[in-house]
Amino acid sequence: MRIRPIFFLLLLFAGCARLDNRHAMHVSVTDQKMLLTEQGQPVATFPISTSKFGLSSRPGSYGTPLGKHRVLKKIGHGLPPGAVFKSRRFTGEVLPVNAPGRDPIVTRILWLGGKERQNGNSFGRFIYIHGTPEERNIGRPVSYGCIRMRSRDIIALFDRVGVGARVDIFREPLAERLPKLVPFVGQATTAVPPPQAERLAGPPPDSPRGL
Repeated sequence: MRIRPIFFLLLLFAGCARLDNRHAMHVSVTDQKMLLTEQGQPVATFPISTSKFGLSSRPGSYGTPLGKHRVLKKIGHGLPPGAVFKSRRFTGEVLPVNAPGRDPIVTRILWLGGKERQNGNSFGRFIYIHGTPEERNIGRPVSYGCIRMRSRDIIALFDRVGVGARVDIFREPLAERLPKLVPFVGQATTAVPPPQAERLAGPPPDSPRGL
């Protein structure tokens, strides 16, 4: 039996750390929002940005892939908001919000792996949830395939979820995809309460931005 790379990586992670099976991130391309749930209950919603090139899992398309994913790697713990990454490493530079003429990956990175046949190449395409200095554009599809967030939001998310947390990317509005959560979805908030007994604390082939 052939084991897909995503499951092989998860098996490796499982050997050294407990996978996060409590949290899920539901990403609506129509709404340009993410709903974070814990054990099926809503925790927070965040404005996000998906690709300006549309939806695709094809290499070189710069599209955001649809479907089910998991967080396979977390990068940037403890770095300041606006910390600039290149090839997933902190360069030492820290940018302010909406720094003119700059659009690197900043603050935190959640590196995603696809769980389905059509998005199984997401890890190799360097599909992340990450911070951006271009916060004025959050809420519109402006990325190069990744899911962008404001620095304060990606820090809150990063500190909450662990490796293995689920990510589902879909076209439908959140209220249509998750009708039982409609009342909460209508009250977007970025206030993420800390979990119990836990303290919150060269360019890839499909992105001209680096990483």
